[in-house]
Formats: sequence, structure tokens, C-alpha cells
Amino acid sequence: MPSRRTLLTTAMASAVAAAIAAPNAAHAQSYAAYAMAYFKESPDMTDDSYALHLAVSRDGLDWTPLNQNRPVATPTAGMQGLRDPFVLRRQDGAFVVLATDLKGRVFNLDNQYLHVWDSPDLRGFTGYRRVRLHDMATHTWAPTAFWDPARGRYAVVYSAYNGTRDVLMVNYTADFVNMGAAQVFFDPGFNVLDGDVLVHNGAFYLAYKNMADGNLYVSRSTTGQPGTFTTLTGGLRQGGAIEAPILVKSNSANAFWLWGDSFVPDNAVFYAWRSSDINGGGWTPLDQRDYTAPISSKHAGILPITEAERAALVTRWGAPQWNRLKSYNFPSRFVRHAGGIGRIDPYPMEPPADQQWRLRAGLADASGVSFESVNLPGRFLRHSGYAMRLDANDGTSQFAADATFHRVAGLADAAWSSFRSHNFPDRHLRHSGYALRIDPITGGSSATDRQDATFKVTS
Repeated sequence: MPSRRTLLTTAMASAVAAAIAAPNAAHAQSYAAYAMAYFKESPDMTDDSYALHLAVSRDGLDWTPLNQNRPVATPTAGMQGLRDPFVLRRQDGAFVVLATDLKGRVFNLDNQYLHVWDSPDLRGFTGYRRVRLHDMATHTWAPTAFWDPARGRYAVVYSAYNGTRDVLMVNYTADFVNMGAAQVFFDPGFNVLDGDVLVHNGAFYLAYKNMADGNLYVSRSTTGQPGTFTTLTGGLRQGGAIEAPILVKSNSANAFWLWGDSFVPDNAVFYAWRSSDINGGGWTPLDQRDYTAPISSKHAGILPITEAERAALVTRWGAPQWNRLKSYNFPSRFVRHAGGIGRIDPYPMEPPADQQWRLRAGLADASGVSFESVNLPGRFLRHSGYAMRLDANDGTSQFAADATFHRVAGLADAAWSSFRSHNFPDRHLRHSGYALRIDPITGGSSATDRQDATFKVTS
């Protein structure tokens, strides 16, 4: 008869094997939504926030920032700020958050630590700590992580300088406390930065930035082991400069997205590509009409979640109490007020709150809508001489009528919205020369007129 010790050892070994082989409860469910972790920066630093922020999305493209786009966790050690947050679902279904230990825009080139939190459900964060990954005189930036079934460990991949050039390093850990020894993970012979790993159908895909040409690339390995990745794509870039790639598998289609994060001079702008074959080199840029990232969001991490998890996050942290309006034919521009005038301007803009609106019940008709400024409360978009202004509500019936609109199906795209004037019902809100006004738009109006009068209500 086996001894008690033998039985215990066998039971423990079986439990470990089952934990590695069996999907956790969340994996067994159908993912139907996504969560994004990010920090914030704006061009003039007015909206900078070096803390953990969360957003959710059902389609992986249009994002709802949580907690009014305020932090859900803030580091209290090291530099007391973070960049580049990444969230991993652990094998037991709980989550771990990793982030670069940096605050502000002056980069510490000699920091061996990462911030770490544990969370059962992203509705609260515990076990805050900093973990040391190496003893080299170099940085530890932009972490990503994945489960390595061959090792029975999590791989934590990050950017560092190995004494020769910038490479991606890796440490293997079982608990995100004891981090193991650092080793080179990816060194193609030139400087690289910002790795992100997606595991799909048993293969491992690594997106990275080539510092030599400034482009993003996607590579593949059948094992996920250090030094085994082969690059699949040519260089990818949108905007003036790009970094921080994110690889995402669609929950609902045979599709993949590659996100990239622009930086100065187009600070805080995300770009995206789509591919139906991650093993191929073909990635098609997405039109900015197709996606909207949270205000001021930077260097994000994206992971799939269930619909129940999405709903629980919205319940816990709250959806925004404001909206933005994206232009249909200029999707890089949003409705904002500037100098008391309503207009559409390129995102990002300063101050960011100029583009945030509370959609109130119509002042003249509760079935309509009125647009109240978030950062100048009590002031509403209203037309005067057909031009749109931001004015204080004077309580008159004339002001109420001028500031009331009726939301209808978008004149250029029924999935978007158009806004018909309450007291001039033959006129719609539109932009002309980027300034907002109300003009007659009929069935005989041009396609451009209809596009000028079409907006997406988003957050």
C-alpha cells in the first residue's frame, strides 16, 4: 500500500498537471468583449496620468473608459507612477497587472523593477509590489507576459539593453513574486523595443518595434522559446512615428488586429491594422472611422473577457457621464468648443475636456437633446445666426429652442447619428470649414453635405 507521502506527492502532481492542461473557468466560457489597460498623456500634459486606467469594449474597436477615465490603481513605490500597463489572465482565471516603473516623460534608464498587482476580477487590486527582474544597469520597460506550457511558468518579456543593443529580455515565474533569472528572449541583431506576445492555436506571435527603421513587425515561433522567432511581415507604420504594438485576436471572427501607439508630434493617437491571416504578411490599415480609443490613452494592453466580466466592470467602475462626437468624414476630428465657438478639431486637442459633452434632455423638448459642456457646465451648444456657439443658458425659451436638437439616423450612415435643429427643422448640425453651423440638408443635398452632418456618439 503506498505511503501517505507517496499519495500526497501523486495527488499534488496530478493537481499541477490538471491545472496546466485544463482550461480555467473563464477560458471555458465564450469571450464576447475586451478590456484595455492604459495610462494617459496629452500634448500639453494637462491630462497626464501615470496610473492604471481601464476601458471595455464589446467589439474591440470602440472603447468605453471606466471610472470617468480616472485611475483605478496608482503605484505607491519606486517612481510612484507607471507606464505601459499589461494585464494577463492567469491559469486560475484571476489576473495579474504588470507595468513599467516610470512617472512623467523623463525616462529612467537604470531601473530593474516592474510594478505588479493581483486581481481576481479587475474590480479591485491587491498585493501591490515591485519585483526586480535583473541586476543590469539598464531599464525594464513595456512588459508583456504569457503562459509557457512547456516550462509550466509564465514568461515575462520586457525591453532592456543587454550591453550590446536594445533587446527583449525574459524571466520565467510561477507566481510573479520570484521572478527567476533574466535571459535574452529576442535579439534580431538590431535595436528593438516594445514586444507584445499573442498565443494562438499553439503558436506564439511576437509584435515589436524595429528601432532602426521605426516600423512595427510581427514574428512567429512554434515553441515560444527564446531565440526561436521568425519575422513574418514587412514594416508597418501609420502617422509620423509609431511604437507599442498590441496583437489582438477577434472574439467573433477569423480576424486579428494590430494596434500601434503614436507619439510626438501626434501624441496619444492609436492606429490599427486588420488581418485575416496572422501567419501572412498582409495587414490592412483601419480607417479611424472604425475605432475610437479612450481620451489621452497611451501604450495599452488589451485582453479578451466575457460579457459577464464586462458588465461587472461597468457596474463596479461606472460608464462615462459624458460623450464625444466624432466627425464622419474627418474621423480624426471631434466636436469641441474653442473661444466660445463650436467646431471640429483634430484629436488630440488641448484641453482634452473641450471635446466632452453631457447629452442632456432637450431644453425645449425632452425628447430631443442638448449638448452641455463638461468643463464649462451651464454652457450649451446653440445656434445663433445659424452658427454654433457655446453660451450660458439664460433660461429663455429662445435659448432653449436654439440649443435643442433631435437625434436621427445618420444622413451619410444610418449606424451613425445626425442632429436636426428643433426650431429650424429643415436644418441639421454640420461642419463647414471645420466650424459648426446648421444648414438645410435635403434628399437633394450632396454626399459631402450629408457626411458633414453625420457624427458618431462615442466616449
